[in-house]
Amino acid sequence: MAKKTVRRRSKNRRAASAPRRSDRALRKHLLDLLASSEAHIRIEDAVAGLPAHLVGVRPAGAAHTAWQLLEHLRICQRDILEFSRDPKHVSPAWPDGYWPATGAPPDDEAWQKSIAALHADLRAMQKLVADPKRDLFARVNHKDAKAKHTLLREALLIADHNAYHIGQLVLLRRLLGAPPGSSSFAM
Repeated sequence: MAKKTVRRRSKNRRAASAPRRSDRALRKHLLDLLASSEAHIRIEDAVAGLPAHLVGVRPAGAAHTAWQLLEHLRICQRDILEFSRDPKHVSPAWPDGYWPATGAPPDDEAWQKSIAALHADLRAMQKLVADPKRDLFARVNHKDAKAKHTLLREALLIADHNAYHIGQLVLLRRLLGAPPGSSSFAM
């Protein structure tokens, strides 16, 4: 009789650990997706080596400059991150607040700071996703959040939005005659 009791406990432990394994697997997939190491080049490869004199140039047929795309990525990602972790966060005005006022950065330092901030905010979102105490499916704690606004959704939104605009950066660089030179870049 004692053996059956032990087996039941063991089965119950296995059953209880299955959701934890699934949660860990989902978090790992989200972290990989946020790192954009799967289907497309990473942001650092998309901006690496872009000559400073080209970051404010909008070639014929392009809607934006590299500066505008980078700043848009940074502003949107910061907004989504803060929406996910700060109940008092106020989003920028749509749509103007999500784009820089100028087509070029004031100097190279601004370009570098934007890249650094984009990376820092991405790491912060990855930290939120990696935290097993945060329920990926619970509504985020923000006054404007609706039921659909979960940490899972916000992480996917960042990954999706970043992928779209990283693709635009790659195309823009090709139009400028300065495609990314990373070995991970392929078409």
